[in-house]
Amino acid sequence: MKTNTIITIGRQYGSGGREIGYKVAEHLGIKLYDKEMLARAAKESGICEEIFESHDEKPTNSFLYSLVMDTYSMGYSGSTYSDMPINHKVFLAQFDAIKKIANEGPCILVGRCADYALESYENVVSVFIHADLDARVRRIARIHDMTDAKAKDIIIKTDKKRASYYNYYTNKKWSDAESYELCLNSGELGVEGTAQAIEQYVALKEGMASAKRKL
Repeated sequence: MKTNTIITIGRQYGSGGREIGYKVAEHLGIKLYDKEMLARAAKESGICEEIFESHDEKPTNSFLYSLVMDTYSMGYSGSTYSDMPINHKVFLAQFDAIKKIANEGPCILVGRCADYALESYENVVSVFIHADLDARVRRIARIHDMTDAKAKDIIIKTDKKRASYYNYYTNKKWSDAESYELCLNSGELGVEGTAQAIEQYVALKEGMASAKRKL
């Protein structure tokens, strides 16, 4: 299946969002960007990649946030923010990288408010993948060979961090159905089933758009 769609994936920790994304990317023949977004932003901004990783999906204080948004709205680009605070640089460089990646063609972008960064793009499908906590605990405990209690603690903390970051930097609410175009329960559908659901939705949407253009 050939696609012209950019897919953004938000995910609860342990829901298999990244694995599902890779399945979809493989089936559609497009690239997936997860940590690669950080590497791209680091390369193009000249900031050390470790700095991006240390700030990855973590909110900052409200003063810095307002400073970032004011500057971003003024259209600053990678070559013009050399004297800004490091958190500011990381935020802007990452958003610039997301847009540049999207401009190169269809792809899958995992996390990091990609749906918000690309909200003005018409060919974007924003997906959120969730699952019951018990199912996610079992998955994380199995993958990382840890107790259920430890897995549950990591899941709760990671989701809290992701929610804080998303709610802070966007005008939407993390995990809220209204914030996304498509929400899927991987606990019910499984990895393969969830991937198929995304692909079928994209195909249906592209088919309807094509039909409208012919009218």
